[in-house]
Amino acid sequence: MPALTLLATPRYQVPPPTCHNLEWAHLQIIDLSQADTLDGRARLARQVRDAMVTTGFFYIINHGYTLAQNSRITDIADVVFEQVNLKEKEAYVSQPKVTGSYQGYKLRSYWHVDNGVRDQIENYNMNRDPNKREHPEALRPFLPELAEFARFNHFQVLHPVLRLMALGLELPENYLVDIHNFDSKGETYVRFMKYYPRTDEDEERSKNVWLKGHTDFGSVTILWSQPVSALQILSPDGKWRWVKHIDNALVINAGDCLEFLSGGFYKATIHRVIQPPPDQRQYNRLGAFYFAMPDDDVKLNPIMESPVLQREGVHDRFRPHNIETVAVEDWRKARTAAYGQSKLTTGVQAGTEEEVLNGVVVKHYT
Repeated sequence: MPALTLLATPRYQVPPPTCHNLEWAHLQIIDLSQADTLDGRARLARQVRDAMVTTGFFYIINHGYTLAQNSRITDIADVVFEQVNLKEKEAYVSQPKVTGSYQGYKLRSYWHVDNGVRDQIENYNMNRDPNKREHPEALRPFLPELAEFARFNHFQVLHPVLRLMALGLELPENYLVDIHNFDSKGETYVRFMKYYPRTDEDEERSKNVWLKGHTDFGSVTILWSQPVSALQILSPDGKWRWVKHIDNALVINAGDCLEFLSGGFYKATIHRVIQPPPDQRQYNRLGAFYFAMPDDDVKLNPIMESPVLQREGVHDRFRPHNIETVAVEDWRKARTAAYGQSKLTTGVQAGTEEEVLNGVVVKHYT
């Protein structure tokens, strides 16, 4: 396959990492280059399983994408926000409440954060096959590179991670891979996301929270690590801890779909985004993500073939309420349409707010 011709684009000026000594989360580091052998996968599967049942997050290094390639994607990501005017963005805006899909732009102030404060975040979301819909003119020359980026995330990161997670459940290696097909109907997508600094008033009214604590609704989220510290995870001891930047590393976490399929053994991990530390508050925060979901027709039943689930027991969030298990398509559409738009009620658990979707209580953490 011939190499792609790289078109010129302005270089994004990556901010420096924070100098503050924050309370960092201690996360496993998975060296994906060791997954080439059976013994290596067995060893990594134990590490991933340990991470998934404790913090729910881990890093991946040596994944095969170079720092130069990573920087190139960051440059392209910024094109979406800085080389497309507002009028054109509005022409490609998503309609999540209508379609249950984020494909296209999510402009600033769409999500309600707290106390009347709305978000200062822009997203651009594209299907893993970017040729399925049109894109802003400035982005079109880069579609071949973005198609390659999506395939890399899917086949060189997602699938190897799913194999390790399947082994952790003592399932055949490709069990989870086989329900995460690249060409099947589904919503797995690339997201570029840019956070802009907010006013002091908004920071005070929202207690410095930019996105409330939540779980992702898919199966696996791949975040390409970037240096502006703002992501926090809710640790098992109930404390919020910061996720530290590692150059060219990936940050991996599980979402609702994986929790449902694993009967609660792999828990969807709670995380939030808050105001960066003082030495980074003047910078925008630009990130690239790959949000993976099972194929749309997959039923979110616990995988009872797993010997681990047979031994450990199952927490099925649908059955206690005598609710028929939903398919992935129904779950993702409900979560997408509701996020940042629903009126939340005070939760039973302290520090939470709740909404009910498809009969399942979805918690948001304040």
